[in-house]
Amino acid sequence: MLGSAVHAEERVLIVLGDSLSAAYGIPVDRGWVNLLDQRIRTQGHKYRVVNASIGGETSQGGVTRFAGLLERHNPAIVVVELGANDGLRGYPSSIFARNLVAMADMASSAGARFVLVGIQIPVNYGAAYTQEFNHVFANVANRDDVNLVPFLLEGFAEQLDFFQSDGIHPTVEAQPIMLDNVWEVLAPLLEEQPPDQLPDQPPNQPVISSESG
Repeated sequence: MLGSAVHAEERVLIVLGDSLSAAYGIPVDRGWVNLLDQRIRTQGHKYRVVNASIGGETSQGGVTRFAGLLERHNPAIVVVELGANDGLRGYPSSIFARNLVAMADMASSAGARFVLVGIQIPVNYGAAYTQEFNHVFANVANRDDVNLVPFLLEGFAEQLDFFQSDGIHPTVEAQPIMLDNVWEVLAPLLEEQPPDQLPDQPPNQPVISSESG
């Protein structure tokens, strides 16, 4: 887990994704989520990043784990990058959408900001299904309190040199681009002053945790 040391002033940012966020096929420390943790700390934001991504994860798997992650980590921000495996397996987009909405609602109820990271599937899955799938992210983002990263692979999706031999998983060289795509939407949320740090209010008491993932 990233950011294992817990400090009283730090808030938690969870990334819940699939192999695209779990650094499949590359060193974990070169993945975009680890690069995010490094950038957050370099820029002085008081957040620690918890990477809850699992290779092969679907939206159903994500929603099943989501409540437990919220309870365990009490995050201020949740970044959800799920859907690629739903699409590649041809799962109904209605179920995929329902799972994303459920996670957005749970995050809102827990007081966490929700960032949804969009993905696209190849057109060889059929024009109708591909279009329907790709529209799910925008439709979910029309809800209140949902911040959308339109496409995680924006800027290199058509360039084979940025993908590993399987043609699906991005290389090390692609990770900074993925981070920049997420950062454009995420950065303003990091700048927001957390409610427990508003003027004339005392800071929270230290919280000691031994969580490791």
